[in-house]
Amino acid sequence: MTHSLTIALIRDVFYDATGPERLRSRLQEAKQAGAALAVLPELAALPWVPATQEARDEDAELANGPRHRMQSTIAAEVGIGLLGGAIVKDQADRRFNTALLFGPDGDLLHAYRKIHIPDEPGFWEADHYEADDAIPTPIDAFGMRLGIQICSDNNRPFGSHILGAQGAEAILVPRATEMATYVKWRPIFQANALTSGCWVLSVNRPGPEAEVPIGGPSIAVAPDGTVVLETEDPVGIVTVDRASVEKARSDYPGYLAFPTDLYARAWKSVPSRVAHGPIGDSDCC
Repeated sequence: MTHSLTIALIRDVFYDATGPERLRSRLQEAKQAGAALAVLPELAALPWVPATQEARDEDAELANGPRHRMQSTIAAEVGIGLLGGAIVKDQADRRFNTALLFGPDGDLLHAYRKIHIPDEPGFWEADHYEADDAIPTPIDAFGMRLGIQICSDNNRPFGSHILGAQGAEAILVPRATEMATYVKWRPIFQANALTSGCWVLSVNRPGPEAEVPIGGPSIAVAPDGTVVLETEDPVGIVTVDRASVEKARSDYPGYLAFPTDLYARAWKSVPSRVAHGPIGDSDCC
């Protein structure tokens, strides 16, 4: 394991005819700046398809599909790690918003499927893919222990806390959010970093698409809640280090106990609520 990792947050999308060459150029810029890993926004190899409720067959692919191969091939050509993504279908033809972590040789190291699925104008995501039900787990890669979430997953603290408790040192969060809501997202990133004892890094899609006012900066938050990078540049560079994680977890509130049995019992007492259902009397206890 290494003591630090330099990461590039690539605030760009790559779905048109110029996409592959532009991705290659962005990754080359990132590598020249010292990055060993680049992180793309949510579904960067696709247009923002949840702008409408129409789910097209061509937007999704089976494992190792064309968008997977495009990102894998270019990462290997440049020789840099890459967190990209695609809408991936399983053998039962279910579709999932999937983050794909590639090594510098292009090999797939890890796949993570989005759990919290919005369903509202401009973000009709429930029409395009399902919510995953797998427990999120970090992966040892690039010399550190990395957790992955996708956009709304970081808007619930539970996943960040679980990843931190499992030993994650940095949580990478590709997203697609509106500029108007960034005032809400920023303190959430800070709180999740502070309470999980993790670095939290998020990169957004760069601008409006299909009349959806997407926008807002890339951000990196240290484990003590300090914002160390906040930029709308296409390529933002940040170095995360293990010493900051260790210090945060030895200071307050990082050293507080994890009474997992207590919280497990508490959550079992709360009826589950489907992602898009209303909160009613039956959901209370």
